[in-house]
Amino acid sequence: MSRLTEPAPVKLFTGIIYGPCSPIDECLRSLEEGVGEIGFMSGDMPFDRTRYYEEEMGPALRRVIITFKKLIKREEIVEMKIFTNKLEKVFSYEDKRTINIDPGYIAQEHVILATGKGFSHRPYLGRGVYADLALLYIKDDFRKLEWTYPDYGSDEMMELFRKLRREYAGQLKEVTKT
Repeated sequence: MSRLTEPAPVKLFTGIIYGPCSPIDECLRSLEEGVGEIGFMSGDMPFDRTRYYEEEMGPALRRVIITFKKLIKREEIVEMKIFTNKLEKVFSYEDKRTINIDPGYIAQEHVILATGKGFSHRPYLGRGVYADLALLYIKDDFRKLEWTYPDYGSDEMMELFRKLRREYAGQLKEVTKT
C-alpha cells in the first residue's frame, strides 16, 4: 500500500500576454494585491509563435512571466485560476480581453499550467480548472511534450524555466529547513 504524503510546495508563476495599449502595470499591481509580492519578472518578450489571441486582443502581442515570492500548495492553483479569470474580466473592453493571465507552477519534476479547457492530457482539478502538463524535468533538464505550447517549448522559455527552477530549488531548501 502506498503511504499518502503531502507534496512539496511549488513556485507560482503567471504568463501574461498583452497588447501595446493594455494596462499591464495596473494588472501587475492587482496581481500583487490579490496574490502576494512579486519575486521575479522576466523581460518583455514578443508573443509571436501563434496568432491565436490576435482576433480578440489585436496584433503585436507581448509576454512577461512573473513569479511570486511565497510558495503555494499545489491545489491552490485552482483558486489562482479563478482569481486570474476574474482579473481578465476587469481588464476586458467590450467583452474582449486586453490581458491574458495564465497561472501555473514550477515543481521539481514539471511545469503545470492551469486552464479551463479539458483535454486528454489535462486532469481535472475541480471548480472548472484542469492541470496542463507543459514541461517535464527529466535527466537534469526540461523536456517539452507533443502538446506543449510553442512558446513554452521555445529555447528562450526553457532557459527561463531552468533559471526559475534553480531559484525555486534554493527557496525550497530554505522552507524545508524550518
